[in-house]
Amino acid sequence: MLKVGVIGVGSISDMHIRPYVDRDDVELVAFCDLNEQRLAEKGALYGVKQLHTDYKELLADTTIDAVSICTWNNSHAEIAVAAIEAGKHVLVEKPLAMTVEEAQSVEKAAQKSDKVVQIGFVRRHRTNAKIVKTMVDQGDFGDIYYAKASCLRRLGNPGGWFSDHSKSGGGPLIDLGVHMIDLCWYLMGKPKPVSVSGNTYAKLGNRSHVEHLSFYKAADYDPTLNDVEDLANALIRFENGASLFVDVSFTLHAKQDELSARLYGEKGGAELEPELMLVSEKNNTILNTTPQIDEQSFDDAFKCEIDHFLDCVQNGTATIAPVEDGVEMMKMLNAVYESAGTGKEIIL
Repeated sequence: MLKVGVIGVGSISDMHIRPYVDRDDVELVAFCDLNEQRLAEKGALYGVKQLHTDYKELLADTTIDAVSICTWNNSHAEIAVAAIEAGKHVLVEKPLAMTVEEAQSVEKAAQKSDKVVQIGFVRRHRTNAKIVKTMVDQGDFGDIYYAKASCLRRLGNPGGWFSDHSKSGGGPLIDLGVHMIDLCWYLMGKPKPVSVSGNTYAKLGNRSHVEHLSFYKAADYDPTLNDVEDLANALIRFENGASLFVDVSFTLHAKQDELSARLYGEKGGAELEPELMLVSEKNNTILNTTPQIDEQSFDDAFKCEIDHFLDCVQNGTATIAPVEDGVEMMKMLNAVYESAGTGKEIIL
């Protein structure tokens, strides 16, 4: 029976907790959170009696084998290093850190350990990504030379810690862009990034005055607090000549929300969002093919992510989201912010 603790029991933690609870070979034994009321409520909800407000106390429990880290971005690296050094297997939510240096500190700790350290790149675990990854590996698309991804919310600033730069490290780029860039980069074969040109805009704020449209709000939502960007875009160039364009927003004067992720190769292409579509050629004809698959929710994707993490811990399977990928992602994200701040292309 694998004993697991969860550090940070805000909203995203439920996506980790429920899959652990559903497993017969896992015992969820401890929670940690700075908010004592939330901690008590989550403990009561899931029947967890070991409740801590200091993560160091949880990590000091030698019976705990693994932890999920679901805290604010500014504590991911610190807690991950401490957990690794305490001999725990670690699943840390994205992004790995807020700076490249912090991410590298986790990588160094992981290199000294024989424990599993997995980054929460949950979109890698969705069925659409698995299908496309298999086809990419078999060469069905040929050389993938361009990718384009968007996650545009016309009204969707969650506020709270998401809008507090000191806790989040940024706005839609580090929250949404990390998913979109990672999904494309992973399916492109994880080519080495060599340069980044990006822009960020802070024009609209929280737009909490807008009526008639509901959107997700953080538990600590405060419309008066917002010092992150509304919109970010970037062009990332890779060593193999491929390129990736991404744009993401929390709030934007757009007709509707937009979610898309597209890959373009020499032999064919793929659209992963909003639905999976494969593009190919046969007999001098372009074919748009829609694979027949069960619809998968994000709850399902998180279940697949947790199952994969536990498989790596219990059976020695290599994780598909290693700490090294988290470091490379921070290099790209930080380069976008640096480029936006300096108005210059950043060479990596």
